[in-house]
Amino acid sequence: MGRVEDGGTTEELEDWDPGTSALPAPGIKQGPREQTGTGPLSQKCWEPEPDAPSQPGPALWSRGRARTQALAGGSSLQQLDPENTGFIGADTFAGLVHSHELPLDPAKLDMLVALAQSNERQGHGVLVRGPHSGPCPQISSKRSSSFKRAIANGQRALPRDGLLDEPGLGVYKRFVRYVAYEILPCEVDRRWYFYRHRSCPPPVFMASVTLAQIIVFLCYGARLNKWVLQTYHPEYMKSPLVYHPGHRARAWRFLTYMFMHVGLEQLGFNALLQLMIGVPLEMVHGLLRISLLYLAGVLAGSLTVSITDMRAPVVGGSGGVYALCSAHLANVVMNWAGMRCPYKLLRMVLALVCMSSEVGRAVWLRFSPPLPASGPQPSFMAHLAGAVVGVSMGLTILRSYEERLRDQCGWWVVLLAYGTFLLFAVFWNVFAYDLLGAHIPPPP
Repeated sequence: MGRVEDGGTTEELEDWDPGTSALPAPGIKQGPREQTGTGPLSQKCWEPEPDAPSQPGPALWSRGRARTQALAGGSSLQQLDPENTGFIGADTFAGLVHSHELPLDPAKLDMLVALAQSNERQGHGVLVRGPHSGPCPQISSKRSSSFKRAIANGQRALPRDGLLDEPGLGVYKRFVRYVAYEILPCEVDRRWYFYRHRSCPPPVFMASVTLAQIIVFLCYGARLNKWVLQTYHPEYMKSPLVYHPGHRARAWRFLTYMFMHVGLEQLGFNALLQLMIGVPLEMVHGLLRISLLYLAGVLAGSLTVSITDMRAPVVGGSGGVYALCSAHLANVVMNWAGMRCPYKLLRMVLALVCMSSEVGRAVWLRFSPPLPASGPQPSFMAHLAGAVVGVSMGLTILRSYEERLRDQCGWWVVLLAYGTFLLFAVFWNVFAYDLLGAHIPPPP
């Protein structure tokens, strides 16, 4: 939240109009626009209205606190405004911003100046607090939706040079730039991410899950001496990690099945997507959000199988993988014009073909097993459940870059729907099998 300090009191700003760069302060009214003798068109400062009630309004930009005096290097507002008009031109403001070091990212400084210049061209100019109004507002410490609205109103004035024109980048920064263009649909967000990204902490979740899956596969492959279609081995289903309907009471199996795979082909497909899509998503959106999405897809996959395919076991991390992939693909489609990743149409088609082929292979193995088996083969419903989670929960997460999820009504709707599904699935697993008389294969 932005704050205005006036006469020793601090009041929050909330009712700011994102169409202009002006920030109304408590109990103040706007003076008329004037034309200076030499400077560009600017907006007269806000003057206090006697005995006016306090009315809060929002913050513009994040990170750091700036005042007009700080920009001027200790100069008074009288020196900035020798005619005592209470306003300065956009060029003067831009010169102060670029000539002094401020605790703001370079991209944010560009945005700040761009908004000022854009509003000046529209006849608004730059607002500063005048000598009768006290210091100018402080800048908030968090990026908010009002920031994004402000940038959306002024982004036409941003420099046309994108991140692709940044010279002298090292290998890692080029990779960060690649990730920004792969994941984010807006140039403002891409610049924001590029300048604020830090290599610590690294994207450890997806890398750790992939490494654990490979280790488990190698251990079981060496133990069973079988690397393809491992589920046909009679000892495979005895693993304490596999979800089996006969072991529903062992709740950890609803998650740990993601470490087991049918064979090398399924592991290779899932590991490739986790590294190519999951790692960039984690770099941009953070460990907490992406791990939540992945595990939500995994849990929804096993619970959906327990409801719709009651006799089948489940193996593989396809529920989580399809949650990530479907969320990313849906985000690309909904922001098609803004995505700058190369060959996006061809890559979209290839991704859909590969994902559909994997689902088709799982259906074939479920209903037409190529080898004799002692029981039903793993279900394919986890793939579909993961895709549903990705399109709903995942899309909400990916469209909320640098915004609080708890402040969005859509996020709570998605959580309510997911919680309702979990509650229904728990009751189903507790009561439905006995009530319906389902004939499940004996547990191994």
